[in-house]
Amino acid sequence: QVQLVESGGGLVQGGGSLRLSCAASGLPVSNRAMGWFRQAPGKEREFVATISSNGGTYSGDSVKGRFTISRDNTENTVSLQMNSLKPEDTAVYYCAARTTFWGSSIRRDYDYWGQGTQVTVSS
Repeated sequence: QVQLVESGGGLVQGGGSLRLSCAASGLPVSNRAMGWFRQAPGKEREFVATISSNGGTYSGDSVKGRFTISRDNTENTVSLQMNSLKPEDTAVYYCAARTTFWGSSIRRDYDYWGQGTQVTVSS
């Protein structure tokens, strides 16, 4: 059974940093595509970043240059380092996994989802 558990969310002041972590079980992050999405109140779930099994990454335009996705194969975790946070980054952040190798920015391409972790950025 695949399980994804996010951690690391919280309240941070604008301009600050947070690091989210996603612990995976039942699925090796080393040879699966993983992603992060976020959903603010009243809005659609939005793509944040993805990492392919070959290590290739790409991010959404709204976070490019500020957020970085990475993977630790030994710990079987995926992380999202978030710098220069803005109030508009406030959302529930979700970790997601595909059963294929290639990353995707499309929500419906992902097969497994975590429960989410809240990130709140104050102005």
